[in-house]
Amino acid sequence: MPDLLGATNPVPGYDNTITNRNIPVSPDNTQIQNVPDLNRVTGPDNRTEQQDSGQAGDSGQVRYDSNFQTFLQQLRQGGDVTQELARLLAREGTVVTSGMSEGIAEEISQAMELLKMDQGQLLKFLSAQVKAGTRFGGALFALLRNAYARADSAGVRGDILNFLKSYSDFSSTAHIEGNLLRNMAGMADAMPASWGDKLRQLLAQLENGIAAGDRQGNINLLQQEVFPFMSAYVSQTHDMGTPRELLSLLALDVARYENGSEDKLTEAFHQLSGYGTLKGMLGGIDSKSLLKLLQAGQFGKGSSATQFADHIAAAAARALRGEGSAEVQQTFRNLVSAMLVNESVYMPLNHFLIPLEMDGHKLFSELWVDPDAEDKKGGKGQGEKCMRFLFKLDVEKLGLFDVILTSREKDVDVVIACPEGAAPFSREIERTVSQILTRNELTPVGVSVRKMERPVTLTEVFPKIFEGKNSVNVKV
Repeated sequence: MPDLLGATNPVPGYDNTITNRNIPVSPDNTQIQNVPDLNRVTGPDNRTEQQDSGQAGDSGQVRYDSNFQTFLQQLRQGGDVTQELARLLAREGTVVTSGMSEGIAEEISQAMELLKMDQGQLLKFLSAQVKAGTRFGGALFALLRNAYARADSAGVRGDILNFLKSYSDFSSTAHIEGNLLRNMAGMADAMPASWGDKLRQLLAQLENGIAAGDRQGNINLLQQEVFPFMSAYVSQTHDMGTPRELLSLLALDVARYENGSEDKLTEAFHQLSGYGTLKGMLGGIDSKSLLKLLQAGQFGKGSSATQFADHIAAAAARALRGEGSAEVQQTFRNLVSAMLVNESVYMPLNHFLIPLEMDGHKLFSELWVDPDAEDKKGGKGQGEKCMRFLFKLDVEKLGLFDVILTSREKDVDVVIACPEGAAPFSREIERTVSQILTRNELTPVGVSVRKMERPVTLTEVFPKIFEGKNSVNVKV
């Protein structure tokens, strides 16, 4: 019988009260589990949801304790864009051509036609890719960037960010409209025919409105007809599956679609013009001039780089929707995954693709650029701007090259790792590279060519990628 009243004498040394009172306090003991408290950062413990020890990210499981650790895991495990492009675009020796559908093969063929270029066309291709990757480029955004840095008021900064968000949604109109159509079609396909047919009628109206450019009419259609219709469907059928999930995505896209309207954009801009610090610089721009200015500078539309990206994206979309063989789908999945990692908000580097066919030879290259790099000693050069470049080149019939170029003003260091077939010509390559640098008024401080033992990793060349560990990074 339990001793509830404590009437009996306790056995010496086994009194629970005394025992608990003598437990030593060990703040560094990882066997103690902290009480979850969202208002403060607690010390590490042995909770199962923590994945901070060792190489937990190498297990292949998705990280959920840290967005930055997830990024590092994907960076380690991600595919190689250069090799995947070579598999897709090289006509000889490819293992995926036979599994391509007619649509994918057509997109790939058109992309390959754009790769036939000379030196001048290559420069235009790379320049267009740089412009296409910079959404907030130009004099207007440079002015706003400086105003944001000098602003003392939180209101000024908030309104600048609101305008940039509205412009981001405005410039993504075509993408958002595509999402609206795809999500509605997906909902209709996942619903019973009696409901799906009605939704397809609304989808047809939306397609006509998008073709006519009637953004406000499209918003009214979505808000006043599509959402009430879907609300009635969910309430009557209690379907909590795919239609309801796609409806959530649709709601987010509708919010962006409305925020990116011309009226919202000009309203946010004129809000900025009301501030004294910006009135003199922005007051002379009316609504028509603003829209013309923004539409004229949208990402180098029509350039060969943009067309190439569009064809690759169209081919990837076909493959990921189930066209082609399993090997083709996996190749595109690896390609898209690797490209998304390089566009992560945690990637502190500029990333570019340089695929081309010149003088009958195909070359597939990736380029990473750190415009504010650190030298090997951990600091900047002696007052000089330090830039570091990493080229990964897959040259047809030769193999993979790694080229690391470090520039301090006009002083340039180059380290080249070449495949075994090119190693006997290392001296000639060193001499040629030195001549190229000298011809372009640069000083070759050091040029070395060696046989590649293994491909270099991004984190070896750019250790600043790990700087994200110094910030608070959690995932809700």
